[in-house]
Amino acid sequence: MHKNRFPVLCAGILASLCCSLSQAQSPAGAFPSKPVTIVIAVAPGASADIETRLYMPRLMEGLGQPIVLDYKPGAATSIGTIYVARAVPDGHTILYASSGFPVYPAFFPADKLPYDPVKDFAAVSQITKRGTLLLVHPSLGVKTFAEYLAYAKANPEKINFGTSGGGGIFHIIGAWLHSLTNTKVTFVHYKGAAPIYVDLLAGRITAAPAVMFVGLQYVKSGKLIPIANMSAERSKQMPDLKTLTELGVAGYDFASWSGYVAPARTPDAIVNRLSAEFAKVARAPEVIKRMDADGADMVGSTPEQFRQSIVNETLRWRRVVQENGIKLEE
Repeated sequence: MHKNRFPVLCAGILASLCCSLSQAQSPAGAFPSKPVTIVIAVAPGASADIETRLYMPRLMEGLGQPIVLDYKPGAATSIGTIYVARAVPDGHTILYASSGFPVYPAFFPADKLPYDPVKDFAAVSQITKRGTLLLVHPSLGVKTFAEYLAYAKANPEKINFGTSGGGGIFHIIGAWLHSLTNTKVTFVHYKGAAPIYVDLLAGRITAAPAVMFVGLQYVKSGKLIPIANMSAERSKQMPDLKTLTELGVAGYDFASWSGYVAPARTPDAIVNRLSAEFAKVARAPEVIKRMDADGADMVGSTPEQFRQSIVNETLRWRRVVQENGIKLEE
């Protein structure tokens, strides 16, 4: 990652947004008047791509227009994200957003933000929520979260905790957890999530988070041990697994999620129309069944509910990053 790229990428955001406003001519009642483009800020084939393709038939039926997927990967998703921030705010260009959306700006001072998750976007709808497991390898010799904490306190930095890169979401939620429990581990950074589980299964690292649909396969096979649900609510996929809050880590809550946002100043009527269509998707039985198999609960939130969630997470992750001195891997 190049330090000098972000000032170049984001220098014109405010000016571009102002310019975009003058281009938005269609009244809210005419929406949509052309195909709706969903920007995916990662490469094709990722879960964002697969998930959005699942929703497309119902979205096209509801909106009466084609849905076009536009892939703009790179720079920790900021290329695609900034592209949407600059887009005409008429509802015809929206962004697939996930848990990292309110995290990335936490690494930048206020005057150098690549994008502002709250000010530069209009929340449309959070559509899914996934539980996150804390997994350990059997060689660690612990079977419960209490035993994990006892081991970590007796053996500072002896637990090798896998993350998907320095400053990635797994690093941040791991640092937050061990800060709250006054324990220290050694973070081992990987370039992506897949290599984490290769080494965790082999015992080369001994702990790591996993989103539900990834972790379940290893739990069911008996190869890894789940010691906590990192979300605030128990998962229907593993209803007997206690949350970290229940296990004494007050205030801890991390759930992976997905949703969609539009450029700031998109008219409320358009945002509400998009949100209503996503809510219909979230209630569709075939979608619920398919996403349940992936460990995801369908949400279909209102714009205001999603906006408040983004506000809360943006503030929380900035605090966690600053308090733990977390740096973005370059």
